[in-house]
Amino acid sequence: MTGGVLIVESSPSSDRDTPAYHDWYQNTHIPEMLQIPGFVSARRLESLDGDTFLVIYEIEGDLEKAKAALGEAQSSGRLSRPEGVRLDPPPKVRYLRQLGG
Repeated sequence: MTGGVLIVESSPSSDRDTPAYHDWYQNTHIPEMLQIPGFVSARRLESLDGDTFLVIYEIEGDLEKAKAALGEAQSSGRLSRPEGVRLDPPPKVRYLRQLGG
């Protein structure tokens, strides 16, 4: 398989939690994610209205293996709990497979 991306759309739980949200994503969550086999880079984006954020994780190799490795990391407790992230509704999560070559 040629890999793909994991896209997660989320937002802070409140204006007060915005600094904790960004700190957790940048300094805790992304470094943890990049330790999972298959996850090789992360890029964060902000909506123009500033209340929704995306992170795009680049995945190399077998997408299903990377997805399974992430599931194992989550279930084993190796990933920290989200800080300042709105959980109701939960973040939107999508895996996209690369087409071609």
